[in-house]
Amino acid sequence: MIALASDHVGRTLKEEIKTLLDEMGLAYQDFGTDSDERVDYPIYGARAARAVASRVCDRGIICCGTGVGISLAANKIHGIRCVVCSDCYSAALSRQHNDTNMLSMGSRVVGADLGKMIARMWLTTAFEGGRHQRRVEQIAALEEGKAIE
Repeated sequence: MIALASDHVGRTLKEEIKTLLDEMGLAYQDFGTDSDERVDYPIYGARAARAVASRVCDRGIICCGTGVGISLAANKIHGIRCVVCSDCYSAALSRQHNDTNMLSMGSRVVGADLGKMIARMWLTTAFEGGRHQRRVEQIAALEEGKAIE
């Protein structure tokens, strides 16, 4: 299950991502917004991130104007590793090397077609583990307030 969320600016891109998820046969839950009325992106980013952190959803895709603001909100939720992407290469490597569990994109930065390409790449790329596992564990340790050096 994929958690989806957006603010009013990112809603159109989120709707395009729903089309992609339907094509891929992937279930999703939409945590809002469902209108073009101005809303605060931290609320919606946090809703989706909490669903991923609690394992109600496996991963999440969130959208706002740039992807930055909503990702900052999501990354404040314990256990979330949300990447902002505007290209397929970064999307793939964020999965392979960083085991990201949320993807954020900006509707003012990427169009519908590129957004769907990025999301498909991110959804179909697996974490490599191995030497990268230690670094993901270090990120988790930092989140816990532990020293890593």
